[in-house]
Amino acid sequence: MRIRSALTALAVVLAGLVAGAGNSAAAGTTMATTASPYCGITWGSADKSAGALSSAPLVDVRTGRHDCYDRVVFEFAGPVDGYAVGYGETWTEGEGLALSPYTAGGALLRVSLRAPAYDDSHVGTVPYRVGEHAANLLRYPTLRDVVFGGSFEGYSTFAVGVRARLPFRTFVLAGPAGHSRIVLDVAHRW
Repeated sequence: MRIRSALTALAVVLAGLVAGAGNSAAAGTTMATTASPYCGITWGSADKSAGALSSAPLVDVRTGRHDCYDRVVFEFAGPVDGYAVGYGETWTEGEGLALSPYTAGGALLRVSLRAPAYDDSHVGTVPYRVGEHAANLLRYPTLRDVVFGGSFEGYSTFAVGVRARLPFRTFVLAGPAGHSRIVLDVAHRW
C-alpha cells in the first residue's frame, strides 16, 4: 500500500513537472518573439565620428521631415567628411559657453563639424551668429532646435535639440556640383 501511494504521488509530481515544462516552453517562445525595429531603424544612440579636418567652408544648414525621421543637412563649398556627433552638452567654439540653456528639446546632440563656417579671409559663410537658431522646426516630430555654436580654428559647432534621446545616424553625401553634405537623421522613436 505504501509503495502504491508513493508511486501515485510520484506520478502526480511528474505530471505537474511535464505540464509546467510545456507551459515554460510556450512562454519561452512568446518571450523570444520581439517587435521589429521602428521603420527598420537600427542606428542606436552612441557617439558617431568620422573623417578629417577640411578647409571647405559651411555654406548652408537646412532641415527636412521624413516618415520615420527628421533630418539636418550641413552643406559645404567643397569636399568635407569630418564630424563628431553625440548626446551631451554642447559648448560654443572658442568661448566655452554651454548652449543647453538656449536650445529647446528634451535631449541635446552636440555636432562638431571638422570644417570652418568662414572663408579664407575669415568672413562668415553662414548668416548665423553664435547662439542664433538656424532653422524653424515648427511641426517637426523629433527636431526641436538647431543652434549655431560658432566656428573656431577650423571647427564648427551646432547644438541640435531633439524631443528625447533617440537613435540617430550621420553620413556624408557628395554634391551637388563640387559641394558635399554631412547629414544627421534622428528617428521619431525607438
